[in-house]
Amino acid sequence: MERKMGAERLDPLIHPPARLQLMALLTDVSEMEFGTARDVIGVSDSVLSKHLSQLSDGGYIELRKATVNTRQRTWIVATAAGRKAFKGHVLALQALASGRVPSGACQ
Repeated sequence: MERKMGAERLDPLIHPPARLQLMALLTDVSEMEFGTARDVIGVSDSVLSKHLSQLSDGGYIELRKATVNTRQRTWIVATAAGRKAFKGHVLALQALASGRVPSGACQ
């Protein structure tokens, strides 16, 4: 019987580095302004927008838009599903890094 190490449990929607960083940031705050996320992650507006679109389509984040001082602002919020998916992804990474087989990974 072959034992799999958890790579199949990695979430392909979260796994790209910029999305992984974004989800890590969002799990510690109630919401984050688009410009702050862009600056912390170190990507362009267009790259961040593409990642946000993919995470939003997957149900992992929600975007809230509002006008502040006549300028449109966007805030990013991790959903409950997004927080759960991120936690599962981190557990799979930890299992993979330690060589442990996550429970339920063997058949």
